[in-house]
Amino acid sequence: MKSNEVSSGNSQRCLVGVPRESSDGERRVALVPKIVSALIGKGVDVVVESGAGMGALIPDELYTAAGAKIGDPWTADVVVKVAPPSTDEISRISAGTRLIGFLNPRSADNRIAELEAAGIEAYAMEAIPRISRAQVMDALSSQANVSGYKAVLLAASESTRFFPMLTTAAGTVKPATVLVLGVGVAGLQALATAKRLGGRATGYDVRPEVADQVRSVGAQWLDLGIDAAGEGGYARELTEDERTKQQRALEDAIKGFDVVITTALVPGRPAPRLVTAAAVEGMTPGSVVVDLAGETGGNCELTEPGQTVVKHGVTICSPLNLPASMPEHGSELYAKNISALIELMLLDGGAGEGTGKVAVLAPDFSDEVLAGACVTREEKGA
Repeated sequence: MKSNEVSSGNSQRCLVGVPRESSDGERRVALVPKIVSALIGKGVDVVVESGAGMGALIPDELYTAAGAKIGDPWTADVVVKVAPPSTDEISRISAGTRLIGFLNPRSADNRIAELEAAGIEAYAMEAIPRISRAQVMDALSSQANVSGYKAVLLAASESTRFFPMLTTAAGTVKPATVLVLGVGVAGLQALATAKRLGGRATGYDVRPEVADQVRSVGAQWLDLGIDAAGEGGYARELTEDERTKQQRALEDAIKGFDVVITTALVPGRPAPRLVTAAAVEGMTPGSVVVDLAGETGGNCELTEPGQTVVKHGVTICSPLNLPASMPEHGSELYAKNISALIELMLLDGGAGEGTGKVAVLAPDFSDEVLAGACVTREEKGA
């Protein structure tokens, strides 16, 4: 336990550190100036590494204007990140420090064991329970909104056809038809964005209960007669018979769409294959597939993760870390998620602006949100 965590009567304030992200292509930052100012108002101090916000077009001066200091973030009581820390970054964090960020706890190549060995109390944003009270901390959803929106813009950019219907003196151009496979947060945002661009949007999911959500954004529902609702709002893994039935039905359906956007994920497992090579071959040349599941293998059989390729005249895009391509709003949304989790760790939610008191870091692990998010911690009395 660090000295400034002992009691509410201690004069030291909780210090939150914001390092510059080192992962290739990562332009987001864990806290933005507006959120820094709010945390400082609750009795928290913030130190930001120089240049931490540059990828998101936030200069150091905006952080200092918000009340933060520019300095070494790795010695703070709480270190907040976007991407998982590298081995070198873990070595810079002292034992007993709290680390918050995306940590890929369900992936085989995560660094959870390294964090545990280093004595770091780590909180994975992916592990926050999907309950109503924790929605404000749900970083998976906030960043999925970014992915769903940007996926449609990418599809429109790669397409050889208009999205909206156009009536001109030279004739009428029919609107693009867009199929979204997997109707979670990213899928719903993709459907809504495709509709706003003038496309005819259709959604499909193995959870039939989301059909009303699809219709609520003005899209149509593709019913293939499969029900595979799972726990926590995710789909369960399909049986072999269900996979075969789905594959046959989707192959026929996909051929009639100009754009297919896939978002289907199963936590801790490779992405389900929804778009076969035969389905791609059956699409009209000039069509586009945007596969948002590339980081776990892809939903399309012909996907090359991180690449844009053309197969059978169809452009197949599989962008990795798409939220990083919109670093300003991606960072703003993520910072709100992070700050909500930090505030939950503070005694009574923080000191409160203008009280003259300090915030005391005292995570209560009887709280299901903190207990669920924490993936490594020292068991007291062990």
